[in-house]
Amino acid sequence: MPDGDSRIGLDLVAPEVYAPMLRRLALVSAAVGVGVAVLAAMMASWPVAVAFGLVVGAPTAGYAMAARRRRMWLSGTVIHAQRLFGARRIELAAANGVELLVYPGRLSRVALRVTAGPDAQIVPLAMYTDAGSGRELHLLGLRKLADALAASELAAAVAVSSVLVRQLRAEARDAALGERPLYLAVRLARAKELISPFVLSDREVAELS
Repeated sequence: MPDGDSRIGLDLVAPEVYAPMLRRLALVSAAVGVGVAVLAAMMASWPVAVAFGLVVGAPTAGYAMAARRRRMWLSGTVIHAQRLFGARRIELAAANGVELLVYPGRLSRVALRVTAGPDAQIVPLAMYTDAGSGRELHLLGLRKLADALAASELAAAVAVSSVLVRQLRAEARDAALGERPLYLAVRLARAKELISPFVLSDREVAELS
């Protein structure tokens, strides 16, 4: 595993921000499950009561534990994604597909999808509300991701790299949302009145950059 200095986090929201909340959620869910099991034991056998407790408390507690383990980072030109069970590595230099996706909604999300052979990885880049606020990937993450994509021989990767560079410059000077290409991608999807994930065409990506 790469050392800490070479790892550039790609999490849109730093895990340290929501880890305490997830820890509390897991504890509360476990406590609720135990409480349900105790109550159920008054009316049924212990095996049945324990089963009730697990059904009520385990899913939420399990989700919270899984979310706490999720991490994504970039090391050189390799994207690493850690999940509850196992991890995934995507070599950007070997990518055979690079796309910009928009998930429209009241909270619209923009993401990068990288495909390398049978594997694919989604990297969140930004999210915006209808009110015009949002969160974007930090400057260092954008810079390193753009550099890694630019090193690819894939034309689509180079085009997306140009979009990220423009986004980087817009964020650095605190430009208005209307000058930020990732927000323009969301506005494009909203103009089409889409409700399903939208893949930007090569022409649309070029217009953003």
